[in-house]
Amino acid sequence: MKKVGVLVGREVTFPEAIIKSINEAGGGDVVAELVKVGGIRLDEPKRYDVIIDRISHEVPFYRATLKRFALEGTHIINNPFWWSADDKFFNFALASKLGVAIPKTVLLPQHSYIEDINSESLRNLEFPIDWEGIVEYTGLPAFLKPFDGGGWKNVSKIESLEQLWYEYNQTGRLCMTLQEGIDFEQFVRCYCVGQDEVLIMPYDPTKPYLSGEQYVPDPDYLAPKLTARVENDVRTICKALGYDLNTVEFAIKDGIPYAIDFMNPAPDAELASVGEYNHRWIVDSLTDFVVNKLPKRAAKAVYQWDAMLNPASKPARKPRTRKATAKKATAKKPRTKNASAD
Repeated sequence: MKKVGVLVGREVTFPEAIIKSINEAGGGDVVAELVKVGGIRLDEPKRYDVIIDRISHEVPFYRATLKRFALEGTHIINNPFWWSADDKFFNFALASKLGVAIPKTVLLPQHSYIEDINSESLRNLEFPIDWEGIVEYTGLPAFLKPFDGGGWKNVSKIESLEQLWYEYNQTGRLCMTLQEGIDFEQFVRCYCVGQDEVLIMPYDPTKPYLSGEQYVPDPDYLAPKLTARVENDVRTICKALGYDLNTVEFAIKDGIPYAIDFMNPAPDAELASVGEYNHRWIVDSLTDFVVNKLPKRAAKAVYQWDAMLNPASKPARKPRTRKATAKKATAKKPRTKNASAD
């Protein structure tokens, strides 16, 4: 019997639905439940075969716990090591190199630092910052947002250089990016499960976040050619990042889908927020991945320490023959007296 754990925060409908769905589809061979953890011992035994992580990005104890469980071979959705190291600015640069359309984006130095950082600590930092050059590159309006944030937190729409300075001065220790604002004609948010299954959801980012008004069901929202491109871009991004569960957002202008956000490894899936159809799709797709597809996956997450703990058997060394040894011996150049004296 395989055990699946679900690690959750405040959400209710998605955890309940995914646990029920996995238990029904697993037929007793796969059992899902809410994860329960307390103090984690150094020699903690394996508890779960799979854990669906929905909250560790907000709780350091959970993140450290998941890393420890990964050491026992638990498959974490999503990889806690990569998730910890990942950031949205790197993702933008990577996706751009892979041929995905990305708005012009600039990584900005932090406004403030911890007490131990002083002017000597920042000798490599250009000062003053070329704000005019940055704005000339991105254009206005633009969006000021954290380089690794989520949930539309600390995001500001910038209309002028003066507004940029004001908003930047409020960011404290957050590391921010300034990204070109796309005057979009269409906007979609896409679920991706198992780096392959994609659901394109028409989305209105002007509506209040988590209001239930953002998702507008329309199966014919995108033209067929644009649908194919968006699906391909979603798969390209998620395969490159290695996320088994993610959402990718596109602002579409002049028929070009610009990927503006795609580091969402614990995407919103609550019924009241995403709607019945989208909620049912993500529950069914993730269930199928966990119960049917994941066990058949040939490769598992690769860690450097995994090879040390589970070394592959080395092929037996072919013994030398006398003939080969003799040939090698005769091939050696004899040392001369002069060489010996050197």
